[in-house]
Amino acid sequence: MQKILIVDDEPILVKGLKYSLEQDGYEVEVAYDGIDALEKEAEKEYDLVILDIMLPEIDGLEVCQRIRERSEVPIIMLTAKNEDIDKILGLEHGADDYMTKPFNILELKVRIKAILRRMTKKDTNIINQEIKVEDFTINTLGRKVTVSGKEVNLTAKEFDLLLLLASNPGKVFTREELLEVIWGYEYFGDLRTVDVHIRRLREKIEKNSSQAEYILTKWGVGYYFKGVQHE
Repeated sequence: MQKILIVDDEPILVKGLKYSLEQDGYEVEVAYDGIDALEKEAEKEYDLVILDIMLPEIDGLEVCQRIRERSEVPIIMLTAKNEDIDKILGLEHGADDYMTKPFNILELKVRIKAILRRMTKKDTNIINQEIKVEDFTINTLGRKVTVSGKEVNLTAKEFDLLLLLASNPGKVFTREELLEVIWGYEYFGDLRTVDVHIRRLREKIEKNSSQAEYILTKWGVGYYFKGVQHE
């Protein structure tokens, strides 16, 4: 049974969402503030976290960032504000997806299923292969990336993006294609989601993120990866 952690300080919303997800067969636990959320996430392994951005004690952005320091668990961020900056901040802090309150519970369920399906597929299709690119290595088996011998902490989406691009050197992917492949056809977000994740990737693996050497831009088209060596 897949486990979901709901983190929100609105008891009525939490009660309704918990009941609805349990009816779909999920095991659901809840937290009403940031501290409780971090404690629960550290104690147990969850398959997905639904995280409100506005929380008592510690806000959702910091909770998301702390979880990302130790886990790749998928995170859907909830925000009551219909502002682009909140969505972008959520992605910047490591969220995989976001929804704006009030949201349609059926749409949320679709997103949850899509994310969990992709995570399951990744776990069963991992191959024992390394992709080496000059001073960094992508280990597809352990889903790890090292730069100059030091492991780089990537979110699940950042790793998926990097692996897709590096596995297809020279192939230009449009933002629409990346959105479909990495987030899936069910994803309802916008193209800026791709740009945010590409920027975060560059900051982590490039020597100079403003002058990228590996993840390159084909202006007016999309993104591509320079030639690589497969082992």
